[in-house]
Amino acid sequence: MSRLPRTDSFDALCGGSEEIKLRCRGAKRCPLIAAFPRRSLCLATTRLGAVGCALPGFLHKLKRVLLCCPLVTMWSVSAVILALAAVALGSTDPDTQRLRHDSNLEIYKRLFETKRKDQLNALKNLVELNDINQQYKIIDIMLKGLFKVLEDSRQILVAANMQPDAPFPLDDKIKEAYSHVVENTAFFGDVALRFPRIVHHYYDRNADWGGLLRWGLNFCNQTGVFTGGAHQHVLTLMSQELGITEKSPDFINPYRTERDDVLHTAEAFQKILREEEKRRRKEEKRKEIRKGPRISRSRSEL
Repeated sequence: MSRLPRTDSFDALCGGSEEIKLRCRGAKRCPLIAAFPRRSLCLATTRLGAVGCALPGFLHKLKRVLLCCPLVTMWSVSAVILALAAVALGSTDPDTQRLRHDSNLEIYKRLFETKRKDQLNALKNLVELNDINQQYKIIDIMLKGLFKVLEDSRQILVAANMQPDAPFPLDDKIKEAYSHVVENTAFFGDVALRFPRIVHHYYDRNADWGGLLRWGLNFCNQTGVFTGGAHQHVLTLMSQELGITEKSPDFINPYRTERDDVLHTAEAFQKILREEEKRRRKEEKRKEIRKGPRISRSRSEL
């Protein structure tokens, strides 16, 4: 019969319990001890101990009883060890889950940086256009699309009960909505700071956009995507520029130039605004006419 290993592993296995030690040493034939060579028993004890570190205390006790009980067969012990290992590996330990999801967030933050470069390059081309009429029309179309995507994404996230400070989402649909909110809110900040007059013209007249943007800002500030990054100042300046938060005494829009101030107060800009208002009114009238009741006539009446 194989002798019990008189090692620290044996004491650890028994958990300091003298009763268990006596039972193990007094057993004339323990199937598990007889079947395991000394080295294998120590190795199994060490590995099981490592697995047990992630398990509740009652599983530690179960481990000791299983290894010391003479009635346990080699097969059943192996099965239990595998089960314990599976539980440990599948443990929902909060720290483990947080670290895994944090790594996903870090990956997204790197992708976000690439996306931001593309956005800023596109915006640079719009700034260099030097045609306020074209800029106005492009921003008009762009903002409508941006807030439509923002609203659709909010509905998806709210329906999924996705909290901004929760672990980074793994579901593709939720992940896409998450990124749309973060990226479009940041991009709107870029546009608002570089074209404040045009953006104010739309934003100040649209209460729905105001509520949606406030929600987007709150979401972004809690995700951790902007924390400690180079783009946090965009959200801060934008919220002050649009009056969402109170302007600090030293607030300055760093993207506003003297040329912008002159151009945006010039008659040309006011003329564009008036023409745009006329176009909008005509478009609304056409929509009302199309929605109105129509009387169809038969050929005999005609």
